[in-house]
Amino acid sequence: MRVWIDLTNSPHVLVMRPIIEALREDGHEVQVTARDFAQTLGLLDRFQIDHTVIGRHRGERLGAKAIGLASRSTALVRWARAQRAGDGPSLSGRGLGARRAGQPFDVALGHGSNDVSVAAKLLGIPCSTMFDYEWAQVQHHVNCRLAQAVVVPDAIPPERLYRYGAKGKVRAYEGLKEEYYLADFRESAAVLEQLSLDRARPIVLVRTPPEVSLYHRFENDLFAQVLGRLREAAQRDGVQVVVLPRTESQRAECREVPGFTVPERAIDAQSLIAFADLVISAGGTMNREAVALGTPVYTTFEGRPGAVDERLIAQGRLRKLSGVEEIDLAKRDEAAANARTRRDPRVLLDLLLSPIRP
Repeated sequence: MRVWIDLTNSPHVLVMRPIIEALREDGHEVQVTARDFAQTLGLLDRFQIDHTVIGRHRGERLGAKAIGLASRSTALVRWARAQRAGDGPSLSGRGLGARRAGQPFDVALGHGSNDVSVAAKLLGIPCSTMFDYEWAQVQHHVNCRLAQAVVVPDAIPPERLYRYGAKGKVRAYEGLKEEYYLADFRESAAVLEQLSLDRARPIVLVRTPPEVSLYHRFENDLFAQVLGRLREAAQRDGVQVVVLPRTESQRAECREVPGFTVPERAIDAQSLIAFADLVISAGGTMNREAVALGTPVYTTFEGRPGAVDERLIAQGRLRKLSGVEEIDLAKRDEAAANARTRRDPRVLLDLLLSPIRP
């Protein structure tokens, strides 16, 4: 069987790494395409995943996104057509179907990648998509309608996805996706040495909001107040603050803040989360990684909360930060850390391959 996996953002590399490994262990051929955005390429290099770089991020405006979708999807179609390996039956002996004449791949997989959903539709390739935040409406109106399977956490009520064209396509899994791709994770202290961090002093890990530019945010909102509180703690109390920006423009801004450590390249962020005393993130993936690894975590996300976060907050595993006075910067009691939950990534693989199962 020939499988195509497209990665458009940093977290997608983490989610798909065990999927890629499992497919290759089973003797299948896997081709990976990737968009040049955030730390996607750096993570692929760190995990030694061979890939082809196609396209880049076009910006946050709706018009720019539309242009990016059209141009990158077209480029993916051209690339996929060049990958044809002959006609005839699937290379798999596991009964996963047959490739149509001239079809370059048996199945295409993505985590929220609209580009691969469009390209797969144009090429007549069965496609599965994954995501765990249901309110990205523009994105989901594309990927849910075009994909044959929509793989999501069971925390998301299926009816929330029907408006996107996902009725009859939803394939739900238990828990968090992070509990699957971190199942084989073992933290390494090498990241502490790399960043010159002292385990005896508090370590706080911060993930910036997803906006491309942070300029206005440093003065006006809760995340700006968080940065101010942490800057004071770093200078006055010796708290070690590591900031992981999403873009180069954010990196340039954060680098200018006294007392912050800003890694210059992709790092072992999961090990850093495991060693951290606190995680504060405006996004989603790092929050859930902290939950999965038993590290205290605050969310400053200001958008509409998804069902996954609603469940975690109700369970007390994720805390919604409403003011900087709530932040506890003390060393945590590691003995009191939450027990980790490890789940088999092949559960996700089976759901992703459901469109081509007999």
